Amino acid sequence: MSLDDTVEIIPFSPAYKEAIKTLNLEWLKKYFRVEPKDEIVLSDPQGQIIDKGGMIFYAQYNEIIVGTVSLIKIDNTTFELSKMAVQDGLQGLGIGKKLILHCLAVAKENGMEKLILYSNRKLLPAIHLYEKYGFLEVPLEGGVYERADIKMERTIHY
Repeated sequence: MSLDDTVEIIPFSPAYKEAIKTLNLEWLKKYFRVEPKDEIVLSDPQGQIIDKGGMIFYAQYNEIIVGTVSLIKIDNTTFELSKMAVQDGLQGLGIGKKLILHCLAVAKENGMEKLILYSNRKLLPAIHLYEKYGFLEVPLEGGVYERADIKMERTIHY
């Protein structure tokens, strides 16, 4: 089953501020631990992402937020694909794919040159999804996230 046709990607709205925190804490607690950096960003998505030039998107299904993703500004041409989460039990239904495709389209529309992301190899479905959409492994610098053991990037082609 795919929710592709019925899931709509919508931009950040303060009304959905809690959804980014709830969805991300769900998977972080399941697989890792919530790091101080996560707590800061997830508690203030407006100030930590939007006000710094980034973007947040939500996957909405039947008026319910079931997924989220952020593009965090690193510099004028590079953004981090981050804080991607799909509601527990709804993974594998194409929501993550839809969120990534939306981010790639937005990156192109906004003249971004590169998207980077940090992940963990034990999140196999996520790694496969990133690879499917052209993200390649690059050397990982230390000190970003304790849980990160892989860094990937994708050049945006015009």
